Amino acid sequence: MSNVAETWLDEQADHLLPKEPEETSGLKAITALDFLNRDIPPRKMLLAPWLPTSGLAMVYAPRGIGKTWFALYTALAVASGGEFLGWKALRAAKVLYLDGEMPAIALQERLSTAIATGNYVMDDPAALLIITPDLQPEYRPMPDLASLEGQMLLESHTANVELIIVDNIATLCRSGKENEGESWLSVQAWALRMRAQGKSVLFIHHAGKSGQQRGTSRREDVLDTVIALRHAKADEAPEGAAFELHFEKNRGFYGDEAKPREVSLTSDTKGNTVWSWQNLSDSTFDRVVSLLNEGLKQSDVATELEINKGTVSKYARKAKEAGLLISQGGQK
Repeated sequence: MSNVAETWLDEQADHLLPKEPEETSGLKAITALDFLNRDIPPRKMLLAPWLPTSGLAMVYAPRGIGKTWFALYTALAVASGGEFLGWKALRAAKVLYLDGEMPAIALQERLSTAIATGNYVMDDPAALLIITPDLQPEYRPMPDLASLEGQMLLESHTANVELIIVDNIATLCRSGKENEGESWLSVQAWALRMRAQGKSVLFIHHAGKSGQQRGTSRREDVLDTVIALRHAKADEAPEGAAFELHFEKNRGFYGDEAKPREVSLTSDTKGNTVWSWQNLSDSTFDRVVSLLNEGLKQSDVATELEINKGTVSKYARKAKEAGLLISQGGQK
């Protein structure tokens, strides 16, 4: 609590405290004084800095960029108390992974690879629970989280977990039209109910042709964190993929922690998944230097990398001062 709030509380101590307003509509209202006196546990981190307890987040990306890999590693890091891309779980927490579309064998292979590659060890065998279409009895369809019936089907599975991963919105939130904000309201109400119960929800979603998340932007209203994965401007990494990671919405963390990154996902000779990352500005600087050393003009570099000409000029000066330019190129 802030010093201003504490001072105000002290000033009110000698006065008769007003009673809470009578509840006439089924909603609960409390006075500001009672609210400030309420013992509300601070939120901690499931995966620092972007995934808090009682938090709502979304990761979206074009098809084939690695959304499910990202979601699986996040699930394993939280369930094991491990880390992923330098983000650390402060403790192990139970996770429910809702898979809406992958064949069971493909999901099994990816999960096995991720566990082995990340050296994730879960002390609790029930730390990570998975619901996937192919393993449902009598071809029962996966629950539709846009419907009350679908939400109720999950109640017994969400009771003892702290993180629910919904992979993905298109297959697990099916009712209504994707572009209509009203269609999202029932899912939003469910997510807020999960948050009120102390659970976090991570939604996985597709990007549209424009590169933005597909459908209504109303989904972002109650979210703490929105992460966009975008194709890297450089060529894809051999036998893998490279993408840019951007925090489009970040509540509670700033500065270096919120800077965009370039992330690469590759496979080694044994088939293990290997992740590497660096700040996007560092990666862009390296590309600018490389292209300038190939003899490209600064204007051509800006076009090639789809960045501002002023950025290229700034990086060119920095590279020249550091003695990194070995070509006579780099003219404007």
